[in-house]
Amino acid sequence: SLNLNDDVFFDKSNNIVVSIDTYNEGKHFLNFKSPALVIKKVIRSSISDLICKGVKPKYYFLSGSGNRKAFTKTNLSKISKSLKEEQKKYNIILGGGDTVFSNKLSFTVTSIGFAKKIVYRNKSNILDDIYVTGNLGDSFLGLLVLKNKIKINNKLSNYFINQYYKPEIKYSLVYYLNKFATSSIDLSDGLIIDLDKLTNNQNNSYQLFFDKIPVSKNLNSVINSKNLLKKNLISKGDDYQVLFTANHKHRSFIKKISSLKKLKITRIGKILNSRHKSSIIDRNGHKIKINSKGYFHTFD
Repeated sequence: SLNLNDDVFFDKSNNIVVSIDTYNEGKHFLNFKSPALVIKKVIRSSISDLICKGVKPKYYFLSGSGNRKAFTKTNLSKISKSLKEEQKKYNIILGGGDTVFSNKLSFTVTSIGFAKKIVYRNKSNILDDIYVTGNLGDSFLGLLVLKNKIKINNKLSNYFINQYYKPEIKYSLVYYLNKFATSSIDLSDGLIIDLDKLTNNQNNSYQLFFDKIPVSKNLNSVINSKNLLKKNLISKGDDYQVLFTANHKHRSFIKKISSLKKLKITRIGKILNSRHKSSIIDRNGHKIKINSKGYFHTFD
């Protein structure tokens, strides 16, 4: 289990990689008004654990706990159709699962892949570059739209809601990550808290370049029109992008892969030794404080 400090179980002798995740209504997804979309979110965020390790997901097992109101024939049909779409999109196979009666709706997904090696979590080196794929913050804004906490036009609303339910996980990166990444994690809880996890067992720190942290054109337009602050949106979690570190000698290769595969990969910082305190700086070198580091798991 890699000392319970990584996203997966890795049996090196049998080349098997396993992850497991549970999703509760009201906590990991807002509600079950759109069963097909919830299932897409559940499946994609689950296989993301393997993808960020440089492992292709092959099989998954799905268990659901719910009542007759949740698992109506109509909803089950929508779930089945959505699963088939995800299986085709990511070339994964349903291996089995279970259903249990409960008045609290939840899903548990076990994802399985095969690999001779993986990209571990705590293996970054001093002066490694820090990269992130895609854009950050879109999913959180989608959640705000669903909660009616922000009002924007329908076209933008649909875009952000789709980003919340259908995260654009970077599947094609799985073929290359092992070639250059020294450590990696998927952004489920938030940029800052997940970066802290990436370095938590190492005697080092990090420096992030705030202006380099990528956001979409749509999010940038909302930030400007609604007078929002970028720093309050980029570390809220549910992005499911890949955060990884790599030696600076791989910069040109990573840039080439980004262009070849049409993957947005942005260099956003660097790993430093422990004499430096972890920080986020703007283009003028001034430190920026981000109050919301991400989602903290508690059992209160």
